[in-house]
Amino acid sequence: MEDQGQSGILVVTDEESNREELAKILQNEHHLEFGVGSKDIIETILERKPDLILLDLWLGGIDSFELLSRLKEIDETRDIPVILLTSNASVEDEERGLRLGAVDYLTRPFHSAIVTARVRIQLDLIKHIRTIERLGMIDALTDIPNRRFFDMRIKEEWRRACRHKSHISILMLDVDKFKNYNDTYGHPQGDRLLKFIGKILMDNLHRPSDMAARLGGEEFAVLLGDTDTAGAVKVAEAIRRGIEHGIVFTPEGEPTSITISTGISSIIPSTDGDYMELIQQADKYLYTAKENGRNRIVFKE
Repeated sequence: MEDQGQSGILVVTDEESNREELAKILQNEHHLEFGVGSKDIIETILERKPDLILLDLWLGGIDSFELLSRLKEIDETRDIPVILLTSNASVEDEERGLRLGAVDYLTRPFHSAIVTARVRIQLDLIKHIRTIERLGMIDALTDIPNRRFFDMRIKEEWRRACRHKSHISILMLDVDKFKNYNDTYGHPQGDRLLKFIGKILMDNLHRPSDMAARLGGEEFAVLLGDTDTAGAVKVAEAIRRGIEHGIVFTPEGEPTSITISTGISSIIPSTDGDYMELIQQADKYLYTAKENGRNRIVFKE
């Protein structure tokens, strides 16, 4: 939930006066959206993925403490900082909110300098945390996500597909005869080739939710949410062609090329299913692609 680099803030309040005051203070520096206390607010938060939530302690439709507790139990929302809004919270209420996971309080009437400072502190902190996380989740060679990032994202996409009853697809890709390539041209050239493949993968993903990852060695994966088999095959074929027709030059100017084999698995998951079965099925089709001559895509017809 970002707009032109601005941090996204979701204000959950039933009071129009709160919306007006906070908009005056924050809307010039941040992207503000508003929600009300209703049974759908969790779904709203999951869809919008704000960087920060300002949650009114007194909502008409739901219990704010219960909502805060639920947010901290859900993987996708657990790490979103929540600042509580209040006008007359008791010490006990403040202690309870902080114990449940709130990071701070803002007290009405709102003072512009205090609101700005406390919001900025939390947003700076979350950006710092994300930078640290990114450094641990990006493959240093190809500059695309690594296996750790892939494992985290597939769990998120699986749960999202379960909620929306939508397809999720995985492409498992492996470079054909990579050992021969390394033996012929040397490991530094093999690294150049892997960087090239990472770029081809990224160039063929056109939605923010799609992701490519290097799982290790010459093995890659592509995760496609809300995509059925036909859509996944289309992406896989574009990647296959891009790699097959691509040229990677050696430092001496010699042109080299490679091919890639792909297995595809697609499903509309259920809550009693396991995303590992999706990965294993794609791996099985990848193995079949290798057995059947390489440089091809295998999937369930």
